[in-house]
Amino acid sequence: MGRYEQIQAAKEMIQSRSSHQPVIGLILGSGLGDLADEIEAADVIAYTDIPHFPESTVEGHAGQLVIGRLAGQTVVAMQGRFHYYEGYSQQEVVFPVYVMKALGVKTLIATNACGGMNAAFQAGDLMVIEDHLNMTGSNPLLGPNEERLGVRFPDMSNAYDKDLIQLAHDVAEKQGLSLQQGVYAAISGPAYMTPAELVMLRNLGGDTVGMSTAPEVIAARHSGLRCLGISCITDMAIGEELEPLTHEQVVEVANRTKPRFIRLVKGIVAEVAV
Repeated sequence: MGRYEQIQAAKEMIQSRSSHQPVIGLILGSGLGDLADEIEAADVIAYTDIPHFPESTVEGHAGQLVIGRLAGQTVVAMQGRFHYYEGYSQQEVVFPVYVMKALGVKTLIATNACGGMNAAFQAGDLMVIEDHLNMTGSNPLLGPNEERLGVRFPDMSNAYDKDLIQLAHDVAEKQGLSLQQGVYAAISGPAYMTPAELVMLRNLGGDTVGMSTAPEVIAARHSGLRCLGISCITDMAIGEELEPLTHEQVVEVANRTKPRFIRLVKGIVAEVAV
């Protein structure tokens, strides 16, 4: 079975379990999955039930698709994502993005937890992604191109939609929320970076560093989706001042930031033109 047929099989199974027709897709990162609990009239489908879906293996990622109504819009949310460092290929990591597109999604909002390399940021900040550096060493579009999914050489000049970035700032301002903006450097993980690596990434133009999002956005642009990325900065990753870090610390800060994050994303969802 080819990739296009696998996507169709997953779509058909999901449609057999939900009559909702989502127009906005949400990818919920570490500690941020609780937003899916706010989706109303929700149909919940475990990843293990969906043909050709990988399984989420990371603590803090629930591993299910939630489809329903959020802030007046019909959405499909990934409550837990897949990562390259789990041993999946990037083609497997981004499979759900193509399924979202097949379900009728037009706009993708991808969230993540990340480290802050810009000294003007601090742990607990939220940052809208203006662009990314794909430093993972791979690309989800490697291999034969399936023309029914997208063009061979997709343009990435507007990877993160400028109108959606402006909308995020407008919503944050209304909510009295300070929102940073910057470049997200995506690495493969799972090891956190060395001080020298962090200095290198900052010198290359990165403001934050994390282990996700760039592959999904590349696939989303390949399939013609508009993208917005929002990062929760859970720790400061400044090479010259680096201190030991654990995943538990990351999740703890993400949980503390969660109410502001949920309010922001719901505000954005409410105003996205579909």
